[in-house]
Amino acid sequence: MTAESPRWLTEAEEHAWRGLLSVFERLVTRTGQPLQTEHGLSAADYTMLAELTRVPGGRLRVLELAKELGWEKSRVSHHMARMVRRGLVARETCAYDRRGVYVSVTPAGYEVMSAAARRHVDDVRRLFLDHLTPDQVAQLAEISDTVLGVLTRSPARD
Repeated sequence: MTAESPRWLTEAEEHAWRGLLSVFERLVTRTGQPLQTEHGLSAADYTMLAELTRVPGGRLRVLELAKELGWEKSRVSHHMARMVRRGLVARETCAYDRRGVYVSVTPAGYEVMSAAARRHVDDVRRLFLDHLTPDQVAQLAEISDTVLGVLTRSPARD
């Protein structure tokens, strides 16, 4: 760390940053509660199942899944182990790379995801999208793509 003074956030920047964090936390909480109470899924369970059910065959290598989710490989592995015990996903070894591991959605995982997705999409619309104009949705998508592009290209700083 240098002796230089940090570039402190302006009032507008701090408002935007704190607002983003607050909106994110509240949306995750409000959309996650019904997933847990009605379907027994945590927000992380739902996120993992959603990513897996988006790909043909419902199967990804653990490293690919970690990259898509923005999680550390160890987090994916630990979470996958809990979901395997619950019968939502299966762990498969890679036939051509003994170090490689796949995670795939089980029939039970597809079933719970199908039921949970209906409620989740309704909540996302009701709590978030229905309050934005199409232009705001497009702007938010553009902003998200810009920031995610930076985050996926840049390594974390210590």
